[in-house]
Amino acid sequence: MRKIWKKIMAAGLCTAMALSSVTVKADSVQEKYLALGADLKSSEKQKVLDLLGVEDTSNYKVIKVTNAEEHEYLDEYLSKSVIGSRALSSVTVEKTGDGSGVDVSTENITYCTSGMYRNALVTAGIENADVKVAGPFNISGTAALVGVMKAYEEMTGKEIPEKSKDAATDELITTGEVAENIGSEDAEKLIADVKQKVAEENLTSPSEIKNAIEESANDLNINLSDADREKIQSLMDKISELNLNVDQLKEQAKAIYDKLGGSDGIFDKIGNFFQSIFDWFASLF
Repeated sequence: MRKIWKKIMAAGLCTAMALSSVTVKADSVQEKYLALGADLKSSEKQKVLDLLGVEDTSNYKVIKVTNAEEHEYLDEYLSKSVIGSRALSSVTVEKTGDGSGVDVSTENITYCTSGMYRNALVTAGIENADVKVAGPFNISGTAALVGVMKAYEEMTGKEIPEKSKDAATDELITTGEVAENIGSEDAEKLIADVKQKVAEENLTSPSEIKNAIEESANDLNINLSDADREKIQSLMDKISELNLNVDQLKEQAKAIYDKLGGSDGIFDKIGNFFQSIFDWFASLF
């Protein structure tokens, strides 16, 4: 088990929302879902509802998530000690208008950022959704992960493809691990940039993906360790099989891709190169 799990157990895992590969039906009768951890005590449940901004649960389709379901879904990805023995974290999922993108907020989930969630959710195929996750105190959030899967499957009437589940979970975990070395914001931008290249250029071979990782790291002025390169390579191998829509990636995770717009990409570097030549000539006179 990698070193990240030690930190996760102390600080709280953020895998709350990574897995869904389908979008909400436009004609869905119930457009707001509330997934509650089945092991919440009465006072804890009220705390979670307050943090989620839920005043009247009758306005939501309510789902309960058990610890057994957590293990059923997550044992393949996480150690049993990380998942824990109580389902506590909870989530609301609400359909929003076309073009609104995916918005994520968290309360008492201390490890992952909202950007990491958003990146993984978009990989899973979620569109136009407002997602909130909360715990009664700082906890792992694994019950909320299962809650999102259950909510989206009920909303759409479709099973979530295993490839999407695996890639989205892998993305969230990999981003968290890489963030330990380069920081959360750079990790979010790097994963998003490489993912865009893989989808846009239909990269499939290991060498193509490796070159994309190096190019993105250079463009963003990020120094990667060999171990982090390997993790990202493994993740992108999975993502290359999902046939992601590039325009959808940018639209649904607009906040992240707006940050990429400000990075020194290849055209910026070309412009800087010619500017440096001009400055050199000017200095001669």
